[in-house]
Amino acid sequence: MRLTICAVGRARGSPAAEICQTYLQRLPWTVDIREVEVRKNLSGKKLAFAEAELLENALPDRATLIAMDETGKTLSSDSFAQRLGRWRDDGIADVAFVIGGANGLHPDLRDKANLVLSLGAMTWPHILARAMLMEQLYRAHTILTGHPYHRA
Repeated sequence: MRLTICAVGRARGSPAAEICQTYLQRLPWTVDIREVEVRKNLSGKKLAFAEAELLENALPDRATLIAMDETGKTLSSDSFAQRLGRWRDDGIADVAFVIGGANGLHPDLRDKANLVLSLGAMTWPHILARAMLMEQLYRAHTILTGHPYHRA
């Protein structure tokens, strides 16, 4: 199973990018991080729409789409791991996660998702959401393989 994270904004050189890199190196799964940026001076809904177009264009064909959004469903780490494991076992080839920018995801893109997932009730900067998602992907791997990293 290939995983893709499509995210708004560049993370290079940030502490969050270092965290992502650490988990990328630990994961045995193929994870492709695709960053998009709107180069026009837009704001609000117009910016969210332009970001959604770029994110959608960055998605792998026929991927199971997970929209990371504060309005989404919250899952425990165990439930998240079981869902990933089920997709893997069902032969899902590509799972793509999308993380919007400061204005969140445009509703049109969010509505196309197979799952809208939240990292909790609090609002997180998109760069931290990316690092938190990477950690949860690694944690899911350790849960599925019985590694002691996850101690719950």
